[in-house]
Amino acid sequence: MRYDLEKRTTCFSKDVIICCKKIKIITLNSNIISQLLRSATSVGANYHEANAASSKNDFRNKIHICRKEIQETEYWLDLLGEANPEYKERLKNISKEARELTLIFNKISHSVSLKH
Repeated sequence: MRYDLEKRTTCFSKDVIICCKKIKIITLNSNIISQLLRSATSVGANYHEANAASSKNDFRNKIHICRKEIQETEYWLDLLGEANPEYKERLKNISKEARELTLIFNKISHSVSLKH
């Protein structure tokens, strides 16, 4: 299961990158795209780090970061769609995946917190 989520978070990051490359950067969306790229790519990086954690506390902390970053990513996706209405339809699948990842990391985070 661990490796499936590693692959899934990597694919998610790549999908966000591909989408952002297609959007013309203007003053209105420049910061949104930058923030979206940071948060979206952080999810996978932190999940990979969590799987190489040196302790249970380290794992728990990385999972909490994943949860926060994917929630932030949902926020930026929503704003990007608002700033670029012509891309709202294209962003739907990415937003759906972000929502599913949010639910997964919420579940993992909750279960890890209960064990400690």
